[in-house]
Amino acid sequence: MDGDDVRGAADPGGLSQSQRLYRRGWRVFPDGTTRVTVERQPEPIYIVRGEGAHLIDADGRRFLDLNNNFTTLIHGHGFAPMVEAVATALSNGTCFANPTESEIALAELIAGRIPSVERIRFVNSGTEAVMFAIKAARAFTGRPAIARFEGAYHGAYDWAEAGQANGPAQWGVAQMPRAAPTYRGMPQCVADNVVLCRFNDLAETERQLSAAAGRLACVLIDPMPSRAGLLHPDERFLGMLAGLADKHGILIVADEVLNLRQGYHGACARYGMTPDVIAMGKIIGGGFAIGAVGGRADVMRVFSANGGKPALPQGGTFSANPISMIAGRVAMEAMTRDQFDRLETMGDAVRQGLHGAIAHHRARFSVSGVASLFRIHPRPRIPTDYRQAYLGEADKALMERLNRHFLQAGIILPKGAAACLSTAMTPEDIAHIIETFAAFLAASACTHGENDNGR
Repeated sequence: MDGDDVRGAADPGGLSQSQRLYRRGWRVFPDGTTRVTVERQPEPIYIVRGEGAHLIDADGRRFLDLNNNFTTLIHGHGFAPMVEAVATALSNGTCFANPTESEIALAELIAGRIPSVERIRFVNSGTEAVMFAIKAARAFTGRPAIARFEGAYHGAYDWAEAGQANGPAQWGVAQMPRAAPTYRGMPQCVADNVVLCRFNDLAETERQLSAAAGRLACVLIDPMPSRAGLLHPDERFLGMLAGLADKHGILIVADEVLNLRQGYHGACARYGMTPDVIAMGKIIGGGFAIGAVGGRADVMRVFSANGGKPALPQGGTFSANPISMIAGRVAMEAMTRDQFDRLETMGDAVRQGLHGAIAHHRARFSVSGVASLFRIHPRPRIPTDYRQAYLGEADKALMERLNRHFLQAGIILPKGAAACLSTAMTPEDIAHIIETFAAFLAASACTHGENDNGR
């Protein structure tokens, strides 16, 4: 099928190919698909292939991809050097019980770039990386509890989830956010061992952490929480966390599974943070399943058997498999300082262009983000914490209209998450993003009084 054919290809029953596939999916999947994060418009768009910055769906439509599998594909789709390296590696075997040189090569690359990584351990996903980072902090300190921030997403480990999806009915008073369970049946002991704080709230966070210091193994923090609103960190807030953690022997665990793409040295280095443990994933796998835990040598020693039983046993059938290792190494080697700078320049152009359109139309929107990341908010000012970024029903309806407008213009814009750029994008792609947003503002009554909750 011609990838440039945007007419679609319906089957004899009048359904599009994506609709037909979605109906098939409902026969075997409890939700029609296998990921809750799959967006529906009202059915999912089923993809046939990716080409650089674009996706081609089952109906022959072509889209500029601002999702990139949730920020994973920093080079876009079908990155030729990675494809060639993986094709060669496949003939030698996909996974072994024994180690390979490829895992050492990727570990050396990461440790050579990320200042906080003295030792590293590979796992299979970002969720696993966060989970083992938390477990490492517990094993090192001997303490059970963790602190984390309201609305931030850290994967599917119970303690990393509590308070992740709070809404007004669950989140409690501002001074003491409630670590609400994310699913029915979550043990109460999970919430009992999670201190939930509000991002960028210096005074209350300091009070909460000081009160619980004796039982806290770590503070889990995403330097720029994406799902919570792609929130910009306050440098004073980060400084307070570092000082408090050092005073009480609490480890700082940074979740850079998504935000490692903020620069050659990652996000923590960008904001002057020095975490004790860092969870990584997404871009370090070149498009294949991966996760990694890195950090101080003395903390990472909890994984060492050292001739006996480790303080924290960790394995994984596919951990450090050579395909992920080779793909990740090639993708990361191609992410030179110049490439990171180029992505940041494109990101600056997008954000400036969106801001310009907002100012021109006097629209009640704002844009957060840095480097290759951006997020559009139906707010006149950039939110500083999750509660400010939270979308009410009217806001959700407005953002749904925005997403449909982008989709009709041939752009996949993620809902409720960070949009991201890839090295495969061009100045023409950047202009298309800005022009599409400007057209939405021009065609919509976006200067009316959307509820900004007084902000």
